[in-house]
Amino acid sequence: MTRTTGDPMLLGDDFFADPDALYRRLREEAPVARVVTPIGVRAWIVTRYEDARPALNDARLSKDGRTVAEVVQQHAGAPIRQEEFANSLVEHMLNTDPPDHTRLRRLVNRAFTVRAVARMRPRIVEIAERLADSMAAHGPEVDLFDEFAFPLPMTVICELLGVAEEHREDFRAWSTTLLSSAGPQERSAAARAMAAFLAALVAEKGEHPADDMLSAIVAASEDGDSLSTNEAISMAFLLLIAGHETTVNLIGNGTLALLRHPDQRAALLAAPDLVPNAVEEFLRYDGPINLATLRFTTAPVEIGGTEIPAGEIVLVSLIGANRDPQRYERAAELDVTRDASGHVAFGYGVHHCLGAPLARLEGEIAFRTLLARFPDMELAAEPETLTWRDTSLIRGLHRLPVRI
Repeated sequence: MTRTTGDPMLLGDDFFADPDALYRRLREEAPVARVVTPIGVRAWIVTRYEDARPALNDARLSKDGRTVAEVVQQHAGAPIRQEEFANSLVEHMLNTDPPDHTRLRRLVNRAFTVRAVARMRPRIVEIAERLADSMAAHGPEVDLFDEFAFPLPMTVICELLGVAEEHREDFRAWSTTLLSSAGPQERSAAARAMAAFLAALVAEKGEHPADDMLSAIVAASEDGDSLSTNEAISMAFLLLIAGHETTVNLIGNGTLALLRHPDQRAALLAAPDLVPNAVEEFLRYDGPINLATLRFTTAPVEIGGTEIPAGEIVLVSLIGANRDPQRYERAAELDVTRDASGHVAFGYGVHHCLGAPLARLEGEIAFRTLLARFPDMELAAEPETLTWRDTSLIRGLHRLPVRI
């Protein structure tokens, strides 16, 4: 075990396959440890719930995107090319601190209230049923990601933002590349392609506004304030990426968990009203975000008895915190009846996920539909043959073969 005073640990293939195996050790032996990410970023990782939750809302851990990029460049074990991400893709609220974050979030907040999201239920149910019909037609073996987990949230967020259907597979490819350990040239190409498309889309919404959220974002203003062009493009980028990546992998990870725990699936089949509670447990047990996005220390910060100097990158483990046995009894077990409240799958504090109500609604509808339509679904591959995406941000499979 490498401790805080030794050489940092490299997060490699074993970590992607089973991050909780490392987190179990770290929580006991080095709850604040030094690591190197797959793309060469040297950082401190926080794994205990009692440390992680307050760290997510600590103002001394800044998320200012430009400074984070500078700190990453200084501490990278290998050169990091900042031009991988065009400026127009990084000026969003996830990369800002108050008061800029407060301003950006306020301008788009109305679209994601619980009441606004609840009005979307009939349309999401319609999409889920149509996808289930397609699954049944393509069975008996299908890839759950291709047939259901990806197209459901992608269709919803693209309809919300007014993105034409023919571009959705492009977004899937760009997103997968940007959130992977692909080489700098591949990531740069994906970023440039996405930035160019979104710039044209934002310009189109400005000139010819429609009845969609992106048109409203482009036109958004409050007390004379409005989004700049780059801010509007960045906001579209954030909503498209976050609006489907989290829910895709909530559905994928949750389905895998149920297929590997038939007693829990039986409990849901017997009591479908447990599904909303089960969604919270899926988020806690194996949520779609592994490590929260980068933060850096603006001053020395003591976390878990370890002082992290100023100017250091900090990674907060959402999965590590959610599996902490000091917070949840039998934390390593799946229990769809448990009270999973307090989990940090959507973050905590000022950066708590804006789209959490939408993700919860999509997750509920997805699992209700899959359980009702395919109660005998089985895993169509040995669990050890399933492969996980090589990114420290997203916790998700490449594919999930099922037999329906």
